[in-house]
Amino acid sequence: MLEKTTRVNYLFDFYQPLLTPKQQNYMDMYYREDYSLGEISDLLNVSRQAVYDNIRRTESMLESYEMKLGLYDKFQKRTRILERMDEAAGNTEFRTFIQQLKDLE
Repeated sequence: MLEKTTRVNYLFDFYQPLLTPKQQNYMDMYYREDYSLGEISDLLNVSRQAVYDNIRRTESMLESYEMKLGLYDKFQKRTRILERMDEAAGNTEFRTFIQQLKDLE
């Protein structure tokens, strides 16, 4: 479950601008602020089922965007490469350049 939550949070980070304000709000409340479905439904005065449906539909959209654009996959690959480069660099000036690349992420 934690892996799914982490993945959805990353996908949300990458593709948030492609979502409607309502979708952004539901996802933010559920995944970042850790509200329950019941709490969100009470706050927004909608049914718990409406909240659930919106979140699941938005998760599917995020996965669809990832399949088409692959931003999260590329991010993971870059991160692994940078980690390997950092290990191989030792205590050289090259390590400074690697850190600068990591800071861009």
